[in-house]
Amino acid sequence: MPDQAFIHIVRVDIDPEHEAAFNAWYEHTHFPDLLACPGWLSAKRFISVGDGPKYAAMYEIAGRWAFETPEFLKVRGFGPFESLVKNFMRIQLKPLSGPAGRELMTMLPAGSRDLAGRIQEH
Repeated sequence: MPDQAFIHIVRVDIDPEHEAAFNAWYEHTHFPDLLACPGWLSAKRFISVGDGPKYAAMYEIAGRWAFETPEFLKVRGFGPFESLVKNFMRIQLKPLSGPAGRELMTMLPAGSRDLAGRIQEH
């Protein structure tokens, strides 16, 4: 993938006894830390309604370079939950061009649509 904007999805499980603390850390510490990093444009969390890890986070990333900034290198990973996270999965996606891509992008959160338009132009 050329160095262009894309969607980065992370999925994980964590034992139930750590869920409340993990979710609080993710929302109040991890998301703000990541969104303060250059190139990390938006973030949203989800719970799986099907197979695979229970928790998912979807990020808009300006380009692969965003994973190499000093700011990101300081906050990457799962902090105090690093050893407790299980079933880690990652997927990185770029939108399709044409009608299917435009339809897909309308399903993204409202803040994602501007980026989606910029991605489709490339």
